[in-house]
Amino acid sequence: MIVTPKKYLGQHFLKNQNIAQRIADSLEPTEPIKVLEIGPGMGVLTQFLIKNPLIDLNVVEIDRESVDYLNQNFEALKGRIISDDFLKISLENLFEGADFCVIGNYPYNISSQIFFKVLEYRDRIPICSGMIQKEVAERIASKPNQKSYGILSVLLQAFYDIEYLFTVHEHVFDPPPKVKSAVIRMKRNGVKELGCNESLFVKVVKAGFNQRRKMLRNSLQGILGKDNPVFEEKVFTKRPEQLSVKDFIDLTNLVEKSI
Repeated sequence: MIVTPKKYLGQHFLKNQNIAQRIADSLEPTEPIKVLEIGPGMGVLTQFLIKNPLIDLNVVEIDRESVDYLNQNFEALKGRIISDDFLKISLENLFEGADFCVIGNYPYNISSQIFFKVLEYRDRIPICSGMIQKEVAERIASKPNQKSYGILSVLLQAFYDIEYLFTVHEHVFDPPPKVKSAVIRMKRNGVKELGCNESLFVKVVKAGFNQRRKMLRNSLQGILGKDNPVFEEKVFTKRPEQLSVKDFIDLTNLVEKSI
């Protein structure tokens, strides 16, 4: 049985075993860990993950054909396959409430949504690694004053240390995607609380980058109003890509006092 890649699911099956091994190894466990693999497909990563004695693996797969394949070919996954959409499932009771790591060859069309969900469960997900579109990987790992620095960069870097591990070329997939891919690893940093209103922080970051070519005094008018005197502060003459995570935290506190 061979699973047919489905365009509507964004499926591009990795064929290169060496790259699959490197992705699976990116978790680098030094003690027993629980792991959720997203979108295993025909198990190119799964085969290496289940061989690692330190990994307690569950997988979530939306494609029924892939689920059937996994059931037929991976005895060790019996009772460990969640046949559902990762974006829709509750992770509250997964692994009986214990911490877990996330890994996968993530579908390009929903990778940002996957990372936003990881953020929701950041206190339970110490490591998230895997393969995504190169452009998105660069965005996530980007630093201030770089062209690709944006919403995902700030929100993820607030709680995770990001490592861009390596680039993957198109020819190692079936079917080949039209873009290059990259493997990243996100490790939870020591931040428990940002020191600001976190929902407002998200709102400020998104508002700033939604008009990234404009100065913050223009892009934040929807939050602060047009003639707010706080716009006299120097920070509002900057553009969002000039601000670090800490700068956005300070800006959020300033905004909250001025609403």
